[in-house]
Amino acid sequence: MRSRRRQVNSQIPEVNLVPMMDVLMTVLTFFIIISMSLTGQQILNLRLPQSVAGEDGLENQVVAIDTLVVGLNRDGQLVLDNEVTTFPQVSQRVRAYFAQNPDGKLVVKADRDLTYSEVAGLLTDLRAIGGNRVSLAVE
Repeated sequence: MRSRRRQVNSQIPEVNLVPMMDVLMTVLTFFIIISMSLTGQQILNLRLPQSVAGEDGLENQVVAIDTLVVGLNRDGQLVLDNEVTTFPQVSQRVRAYFAQNPDGKLVVKADRDLTYSEVAGLLTDLRAIGGNRVSLAVE
């Protein structure tokens, strides 16, 4: 008669990592998509111009600093907080912004169909207000 002993399993138990990796990749993808959608402020009905590489071939890097965004739509109207506004209102808001944030940035998002002179005129006017860190946004 044979004895009914358990056979001792000398193998090390295996852990299947594939399902865990699938879950981690899904979570990572979710956070990447969410972070990309929350990084920029959108202004309605603006099409930004395409960016070009710098002389060294590297794209400009975006630094996360509290910014004030002023838009210029295709009709040449100023847009602030997704509302059409006048230059005196923008001027007042920019002065208040720089009074609270001396190291802040002012970003101009202008429609790509505008002429260079319209955009350059706005940039000059905004710098004259006191914003020495005025930038032009591109796609």
